[in-house]
Amino acid sequence: MNAIVTAVSRSSSHSFSKPNQDSILLLAGLGVEGDAHLGTTVKHRSRVAKDPTQPNLRQVHLIHGELLDELAGKGFAVAAGAMGENVTTRGIDLLSLPAGARLLLGKSAVIEVTGLRNPCVQIDRFQKGLMKAVLGKDQQGNVIRKSGVMAIVLEGGEVRPGDPIRVELPSEPHRPLEVV
Repeated sequence: MNAIVTAVSRSSSHSFSKPNQDSILLLAGLGVEGDAHLGTTVKHRSRVAKDPTQPNLRQVHLIHGELLDELAGKGFAVAAGAMGENVTTRGIDLLSLPAGARLLLGKSAVIEVTGLRNPCVQIDRFQKGLMKAVLGKDQQGNVIRKSGVMAIVLEGGEVRPGDPIRVELPSEPHRPLEVV
């Protein structure tokens, strides 16, 4: 299966869920036009409280649609955009990408994966038990965070549902994703 964008979402407020859109515009160095997390410095309230001058490594949030399928199988009703992602994908294992992987979205947008989203208590406020469902453990007992990846915008452009996603891996050695 080819990797594709299945939904795009944005919200001008710091709401947990983001409404789906017909398209979003990615702005180089900033993020999603019209989204509350747009900017060169951090916009997540907890990070702003610690140090508002930190670079914004969370300009674009992506979640794989396969996670939504997994959650549905566990009895959760989670639609695209509901967990705050800007881009919902299908056919790409986002969580296994190395730091620095570039994703080419649509005709011209290029984003660089910076790290993993760390799920917060808002997930359980959205649906009780969802936090546990988006966390797992590997064979060594390490926590697996399934709630998506974060990225910065290198080259802007319009992104729509149905757009192809192409992956460019960085030079080896690859660095695994860490929480950003």
